[in-house]
Amino acid sequence: MAAAADLRALAAAVAAATTVSMFYARFAAWRLRPGLPRLAAFLPVLAFLPCLPLAFRALHPRVISGFFLAWVAEFRLLLLAAGQGPLSPSLPLPSFVGVASFPVTLQNPTTKSTYPKPGPTAYAVKAALLATIVSTYRYRAEMSEHLLLTLYSLHVYLALELVLACVAAAARGLLGLDLAPQFDRPYLSSSLRDFWARRWNLSVSALLRQCVHRPVRAGLGGGGAAAHAAGMLASLLVSGLMHEAMFAYATLRPPTGEATAFFALHGACAVAEGWWAAHARWPRPPRAVATPLTLAFVLVTGFWLFFPPITRPGADKQVVAESEAMVAFVRDAVGWALGSAPSVFSISS
Repeated sequence: MAAAADLRALAAAVAAATTVSMFYARFAAWRLRPGLPRLAAFLPVLAFLPCLPLAFRALHPRVISGFFLAWVAEFRLLLLAAGQGPLSPSLPLPSFVGVASFPVTLQNPTTKSTYPKPGPTAYAVKAALLATIVSTYRYRAEMSEHLLLTLYSLHVYLALELVLACVAAAARGLLGLDLAPQFDRPYLSSSLRDFWARRWNLSVSALLRQCVHRPVRAGLGGGGAAAHAAGMLASLLVSGLMHEAMFAYATLRPPTGEATAFFALHGACAVAEGWWAAHARWPRPPRAVATPLTLAFVLVTGFWLFFPPITRPGADKQVVAESEAMVAFVRDAVGWALGSAPSVFSISS
């Protein structure tokens, strides 16, 4: 209980520091024109925000707040410094803080996704599946490495979707924002371009598209397959660099370069996919073949390059321990609410 109280107090302090920082950035944006003057005024905030996640000792809040503050908030403030949205000093302060810090994408009424937003039942099923995966970790000493990494992959997907869904629900409920979906069934991806650009973590895809892909294309003349390929490759390279930062928050160790290599490889393969689709005379494989091949490529390259920076220093063990504690907390809360302790989320000691 004391640890939970300390975590809540620390989270409140980080939230307060973030709000004060965003108040200053919003005020500076009001007073200064876009460009170098506004960017110079933002520099103290841009230097301060990445330090805040280091206040957390627990891995999950450190990485989640690192994602919010050192990636999303930094990129959106840089866009604001250039005079681009979605941030605007005309937004009310609560909405400004939420849009700046949360990995959410405001819904464009003219391009609404046809993918229906999952309901509570779908999220409950995913939460139960995640809890089941966490409960199997007590047998991880008997698991093969590939089976354990496959479970870690599912864990990453389910945990990320649930965390982003909670953030989106909070932003929607508290700030009244109309938000686009965060994921669009990535397990149905028929190509790497489909996976990264249209299905996986769409708020980050939209952010990279605005911050990296479009400027690179514009710098190369704006049109043409070569400019599009360069923008795609640059976006995935930047994503790799930002994942290095997230891994550094997780492990508290210097970057290894493996995450950058993972995303550079996927960028090169996505560019090759585009060339093949445009020039190859053979028909594209049917979805029933393309989807398993795409997911297998993501998993195999993830086993090779994405997970080792986490597993090598043992950060995955801390993830497992914190996840087990969270599931146990939910189990006890559900048991208390229903008047009975046993539940499907039970974890043996």
